[in-house]
Amino acid sequence: MPYIELHACSAFSFLRGGSFPEQLAEVAAELEMPAMALLDRNGVYGAQRFSVAAREHNVRPIIGCELLMEDGAVLPVLVENRTGYKHLCELLTKAHLRSEKGKCAVRWDELSEFAKGLIALFNASFANCRASVSDANSSRRFTEWSRGDASDMDGQIEKSSERERASQTPYKSADRARFLIDTFGCENVFVEIQRHFIRGEERANRELIDLARGYRLSLLATNGVKYAKPYGREVLDVFTCIREHTHLDAAGKLLTQNAERYLKSDRQIRAIFADLPEAIENTARLAERLMFSLENLGYEFPEYPVPAGHTMDSFLRTIVWFGAQQRYAAINTKVKHQLEEELALITKLRFPGYFLIVWDIVNFCREHNIMVQGRGSAANSAVCFCLGITPVDPVENHLVFERFLNGSRKGWPDIDLDLPSGDRREAVIQEIYRRYGKHGAAMTANVISYRGRSAAREIGKALNFSPSIIDRFSHLFASGDFPHTLELESQIEQAGLPKNHPRMPAFVRLYRAIYGLPRHLGQHSGGMIICQNKLSSFVPLENASMPGRVVAQWDKDDCEDLGIVKVDLLGLGMMSVMQDAFELCRERGRPLDLAHIPKDDEKTFEIMQRADTIGVFQIESRAQMATLPRMKPKCFYDVVIEVAIIRPGPIQGDMVHPYLARRAGREPPTYFDPRLEPVLKRTLGVPLFQEQMLKIAMVMADFSGDEAEELRRALSFHRSEERMNKVCAKLRMAMERKGVTTEKIDKIVQSISSFALYGFPESHAISFAILAYGSAYLKVHRAPEFYASLLNNQPMGFYTPATIVKDAQRHGLKIKPVCVSQSEWRCTVVDDNTVCLGFCVVSGLREEHAEELVRQRKKQQFDSLEAFKRRIPLPKDELRTLAELGALNCFAEHRRAAMWDVEETLHDDLLGSADASPAVSRASRDTHRELSGEGAESPSRTGGTGRGARAPLSPMTLPERVRADYDTMNLTTGPHPMKLLRESLPNIWRAIDLPRARHGSIIQIAGNVICRQRPGTAKGFVFVSLEDETGVSNAIVDPDLFEHFRLVITEEAFLLIEGEVQNSDNVILIKAREIKPLTHAELVGSESHDFH
Repeated sequence: MPYIELHACSAFSFLRGGSFPEQLAEVAAELEMPAMALLDRNGVYGAQRFSVAAREHNVRPIIGCELLMEDGAVLPVLVENRTGYKHLCELLTKAHLRSEKGKCAVRWDELSEFAKGLIALFNASFANCRASVSDANSSRRFTEWSRGDASDMDGQIEKSSERERASQTPYKSADRARFLIDTFGCENVFVEIQRHFIRGEERANRELIDLARGYRLSLLATNGVKYAKPYGREVLDVFTCIREHTHLDAAGKLLTQNAERYLKSDRQIRAIFADLPEAIENTARLAERLMFSLENLGYEFPEYPVPAGHTMDSFLRTIVWFGAQQRYAAINTKVKHQLEEELALITKLRFPGYFLIVWDIVNFCREHNIMVQGRGSAANSAVCFCLGITPVDPVENHLVFERFLNGSRKGWPDIDLDLPSGDRREAVIQEIYRRYGKHGAAMTANVISYRGRSAAREIGKALNFSPSIIDRFSHLFASGDFPHTLELESQIEQAGLPKNHPRMPAFVRLYRAIYGLPRHLGQHSGGMIICQNKLSSFVPLENASMPGRVVAQWDKDDCEDLGIVKVDLLGLGMMSVMQDAFELCRERGRPLDLAHIPKDDEKTFEIMQRADTIGVFQIESRAQMATLPRMKPKCFYDVVIEVAIIRPGPIQGDMVHPYLARRAGREPPTYFDPRLEPVLKRTLGVPLFQEQMLKIAMVMADFSGDEAEELRRALSFHRSEERMNKVCAKLRMAMERKGVTTEKIDKIVQSISSFALYGFPESHAISFAILAYGSAYLKVHRAPEFYASLLNNQPMGFYTPATIVKDAQRHGLKIKPVCVSQSEWRCTVVDDNTVCLGFCVVSGLREEHAEELVRQRKKQQFDSLEAFKRRIPLPKDELRTLAELGALNCFAEHRRAAMWDVEETLHDDLLGSADASPAVSRASRDTHRELSGEGAESPSRTGGTGRGARAPLSPMTLPERVRADYDTMNLTTGPHPMKLLRESLPNIWRAIDLPRARHGSIIQIAGNVICRQRPGTAKGFVFVSLEDETGVSNAIVDPDLFEHFRLVITEEAFLLIEGEVQNSDNVILIKAREIKPLTHAELVGSESHDFH
């Protein structure tokens, strides 16, 4: 019988395994292993990925887990059947949900409740684990068990003395074995033997063999696999250093002693266990018992509770037709036919409950005044439109329903709901938890992986590089993860280390080895899964880092593959901005909502045409701004195209330039065939949308909607060559039967094959265009409400609050600074031309403190600093920050006077405090002296000026105020930092003057770097946006130049760039040829939005 590895861990044991589950499955297949078990620590995180990969390689996947017990012991268990899997999930859920994120321990007295269907492995590390002396609960529980019928295998242990030592000494291995036998049953406990050729191992193994024979337990040979190949040992050592917060020089015995924990062949294992052939044979015998498969989960979607007299089918029909009467002035034949077709298919596929539950969520949002909008392919559905789930009429827009749902679909439909990010979205999520219970609903996981910056930092720490070098590495690898353009070795010297440094080869090797491996488990941005019964019976649940959230151990793809239904509740910052803005409009007596924004406003299109779109949803990026002046949107559908065209797909498919050339009249629209003109006319013959691809197949090959969608799926990102060839052959034959020429067939097949990879759903573009246009309208017509709401919802979008404030000021708005006598927590609208900054922009000021300040001020205004401080006992660091940024100027002549008064009050408090130490009082005096320019040892007076007396400090200069603003808020309401230097930069072009620059001329630009981008579609080119006092200028840096100036570009806050002016259709770029840091004592700027 062949050897089967029944104890392997993957990188989903998080810092305890060094290989992907897929790598383990692949190597198992190479070794011709018929089956293999994955046992990750405290979870089944990688089980589905492993199962899929194993089946693809004809390896039968076996599921298990390493359970961390409350005393530190690790108990490996294997799943025998569905009952065992259910028990494992429930046991893990119970342990995780009572623990904080990242910590989990199973209690001894819980095992008996969940033991059925599980196989326990008793090994040396479990037998010899030393319990923590401080773990009183663990000792008590094990002691209580030992007071029963526990005994060692010879019956010689004296129970009384064992009870006395139970809380102070390690548990005897015989006691642990007996405990497992009593809990799982003798036939379900195997003694695991591992041989890694390390000191003391054989002695422990002999004890285990004796114990197994004494209790008549079966032996089981395993290799305790931690990585697929021997070289994985290096990765595991790095992970050990990360886990233990040490480095390789100091890790010592924490590291593995050799590289033996890899997947070994049957021949290798038989040589190692030549004296224990039964231990090898037992692996195959046990594997025959472990027949559970994740394909047999038994998951059921919840049933929706319908009114009496209705089924889910009949109730769905009722509310759909009611909604149709609301949506349409008259229900014509086309709408009626579409609805009937959709409802028939939904009933046939048994999906009514799903649509009803999504409709119910949407109703909850509307009842609680929460903006909600469906997006994605769901907007292709007339049923979704009539249910109020989506805002797009698919009949009017000629959208293809089969893109969303068709008869051949195997999985559940996918309806994404956009919600305002923040508290409103959280209210919806918590309502779902309330309805389905803590064990009935969960967020899907998001696996956080090691990428450029995190991988470089962790390896640098493990190799014991200095913090300064690690910081430079961090900047070096912050420029996007594009390994095909990043020559790692050539960048090392720029980080401050010579290429011949002895640890450089190790750094490069390890960086590439851990890149992409899972780092920890996060939560999906909005994916929720729900279940008819207990979700925790199908997948373990655990606490998320956010309070009140529960997350499943699988990501959205794992859940979808297993038929677990996901509802996406996605938070959009712009929806939060718009809802806040609408509420401000209502409060100011000028009500407005998204449905009543006119879709033909000339001023709204004008700001798009001149790319004045900072803060506008979807069309504020550098690439969008570069396209808008060429696109010149004049109607709503132009915005739809603008949203869709600047995507990786159309760019990679070289569709952008042909469309813009045709739109500008430089070339005429052309079509593969005259029959395709109705399909492609709106996009000038250029296919931009997935729905167009479906229609091409339907027109040219008489494909049904189902067949066209199958074609799209076969040619999508996850396409297999066999499936692709099959559908392409079917497409060719169908067109040949219609008499299409071979030349046209080749062009159409080639176009569809490439287009399927990058096509964008038109329905999705329409949904986003509604928000894009709406936010642009607000910027034009309700500017104070728009900018206040935009600032209140940071961080979001492409720009920092500093840039947003400057954009608002350039549009004529007055931005009032933070002031304790006027500001609220959030930014507020003062009048049609003024916004007052809120305390939310102040770094380090806690919200609860600011809210208390506002509450006290509403009771009675503050008439002095003493009154303010008495009524609002802020921490001294927050008080000092408010003084520095000018928020206390209402009590003083200027900022430094306020800072002086703050120090005096703090000093007086210390002197008046009975428990103030001399050292603390001395420190306060020193701070006070430093403010006045005196040294800490100066013998000058220590008394204060007295409140109301003139402080012996000169006011801050303008540059000093700007610096203080950035230090405390990362923005300024004063002049832009570049304005302060303009007179000393006579040859530097301002952003506003660039349209006057001659195409091809060499000029210099300078400014605060607000954005660095290296799109994956740009072939290594980097785009840098610089802001000055007049606006934003953009530079393009070719790959070679970027590699030469990498650290300057990525580290410096202000840059001076010399380059060639490129003016195309009034879109201006500077093609860089020289880049320098712009350094000046007065320069301080905001953070940039990099490599987004």
